[in-house]
Amino acid sequence: MHGPIVVGADGSEGAALAVRWAAVEAASRGVPLHIVCATGLDTWGAELARGSAVQRVLDAGLDTVERAAAQADDQAPGIRVTSIVSRDAAAPALLGEAGDNGLTVVGTRGAGGFSALLLGSVGLRVAACATAPVVVVRGAPGPVTTDVVLVAVRDERDLDVMRFAAETAYRHKASLRVLSAYTYYQYAGSMVPMLGDLTEADEEQASSIARLTAPVRDEFPDLTVTSELVRAQSPAGALVDASAHVDLVVVGARRPTHRLGTPLGRVVHAVLHHAHCPVAVVPYGEPHRSGD
Repeated sequence: MHGPIVVGADGSEGAALAVRWAAVEAASRGVPLHIVCATGLDTWGAELARGSAVQRVLDAGLDTVERAAAQADDQAPGIRVTSIVSRDAAAPALLGEAGDNGLTVVGTRGAGGFSALLLGSVGLRVAACATAPVVVVRGAPGPVTTDVVLVAVRDERDLDVMRFAAETAYRHKASLRVLSAYTYYQYAGSMVPMLGDLTEADEEQASSIARLTAPVRDEFPDLTVTSELVRAQSPAGALVDASAHVDLVVVGARRPTHRLGTPLGRVVHAVLHHAHCPVAVVPYGEPHRSGD
């Protein structure tokens, strides 16, 4: 990725956390930070989207991005900050600004979100539709403390996910923890496998992880990489538990080919809702389009 870091701002505390996280990441990458305030004016309809009310909305948006820019400068002085007040809805505005080469950063809930929701609809839609990585900033505000990046992998198809995590860890002088969490039921046919079958499944999974980590170890020889294979009743639960002890969780978006259920997959969906730290979603395969 060589594009900017694009972050949404709407005046909420969740967005403020996202702005501060994005500012630090922009400084580490040496790329601009682009702040977007989406007003949704183009969704109002022709009769409503004009007059003094529209100007008040635009003025409020301008004030929002100015305050967000000040927050970014306080967090990472000297980074280049640009901003825009968009008339589009939040998800398409953010994705349009990031394109295929940017990194999009969103908070867990924006202004007007229901407090009972663990992750707002904007964050879910952005993560589901993006063609480039997205970070959802979760967890309590505060500095990075663990210096560990966790990446969830399953097989060789996760190589790009692993590389994103390794590059991020390397830039932040952190270590990389590779975690493969699975349930043995995924290996069962019509019957639950016996103990010997479980051992064989463990060995197969461990071999897959070794093949996956080998090129990353070669590419980042100075990066400390550890790997762990966990057989759990709930892979999502194992990842959520592990997220309490790391600075960032990186997952791949294994989007299903059918339209039933979440386009992100159950595990990614659960991690986005319950993780204790920011979560990066790295897409691969055909994206789920927002109009589908």
